[in-house]
Amino acid sequence: MTVTVTGTESPLEPAIPVSGTRKRLDHVDAMRPVKQFGVVSTHTLLFFAPVGTGLSVGAALQLLHVTREAFLFISACMIAYSFRDVLHFELRPYWRRRFTSVGIPYLCWTLIYFLITLHGTTGSVAWRLDHLAYLVGTGYYQLYFLVVLLEFYAVFPLLLLLLRRTVGHHGLLLAASAVLQVLVVSLMHWGVLPHWMRGFWATREVTSYQFYLIGGMVVAFHLDEVHRWLRAHVRLVLGLTLASAALAEGWYYLAVYHVASWLGSSSDPFQPVVIPWNVGAIASIYLLGVWLVAHQRSPRTRALTTMGSDDSYGVYLSQLVFITALGWCGWRHLNAYMPWPILSLITVVIVFTACVVLTEFLARTALAKALTGRSRIVAKPSDDGTGRPSVTAART
Repeated sequence: MTVTVTGTESPLEPAIPVSGTRKRLDHVDAMRPVKQFGVVSTHTLLFFAPVGTGLSVGAALQLLHVTREAFLFISACMIAYSFRDVLHFELRPYWRRRFTSVGIPYLCWTLIYFLITLHGTTGSVAWRLDHLAYLVGTGYYQLYFLVVLLEFYAVFPLLLLLLRRTVGHHGLLLAASAVLQVLVVSLMHWGVLPHWMRGFWATREVTSYQFYLIGGMVVAFHLDEVHRWLRAHVRLVLGLTLASAALAEGWYYLAVYHVASWLGSSSDPFQPVVIPWNVGAIASIYLLGVWLVAHQRSPRTRALTTMGSDDSYGVYLSQLVFITALGWCGWRHLNAYMPWPILSLITVVIVFTACVVLTEFLARTALAKALTGRSRIVAKPSDDGTGRPSVTAART
């Protein structure tokens, strides 16, 4: 990737010279651990919620599924921000970096989960190898997020070109994307689309999330304006987010009790009614990220937020190791001794903390890039003259 700055102006803002936009966006990065906490919460409920809580758990999952859209929104926003002023796009280094940070951890963790769960499967060696190939192609459990992300990276150069060609009309582009999103998920929800565009397969197709990906890119191109608007309308954003959550939950309960057949399945994560909630939740998480990194926060809070941001990818990759291990230990039986919502919260904290510890450890080993997607953390002499080591790490 080459950036030229001499005598060249940005196609976005002619008065601003082109420059690299590799500056770390702390408040956007701070969205990552918040979103990962939601992902761990989702899987905790799926694995450990007791029998008989299906209605309330389903209602919670109706809202928690936003973590998928938030994951892809943040990813699209960050990569678009880093490329928005880059005039010369070289595909070879672009793909090398994407595969290193996403493809290699994806393959490594797919193999890890395959080996962890191998004892619970039966069949010949050939069948098991075929199953491993299937997992690589479709994504093991939560790893399908990365399948979608790689699909997005494949079309990102074309989408970047689209945003450059539509400068001045990004509002219309986003509106068209929103209309398409409503149309696609509506056809999914009411079973009009073919089976390979619904259910299991829909979760692994980039077209199912195009609105959030294009939205992330548009926000990256207009980050300052979006940031100012959100900061100036905090109460409005939070109020509309709560209202959209109530709407989604009301739809869910009406569908569960079959009040109207046209409501469709209550367990479908792709429902048109959750789109306003998804947008509001992402905006609210953005504002929470701004709050977490504000100078008014204590140094400890900001340090923990930075650690959570750095380790969020590792939390996402490794969470099922600890959830599976707790399952082997009979963790679900503890529901007999304490209310399940409290046990679920405790479980989320334990799993999240264990993932952070594991990621911090792996990031200091030769396996850092392969298992955390991060460059290895290395110690160097401190600049304060005390001789104590300081730690630095490159972010992917």
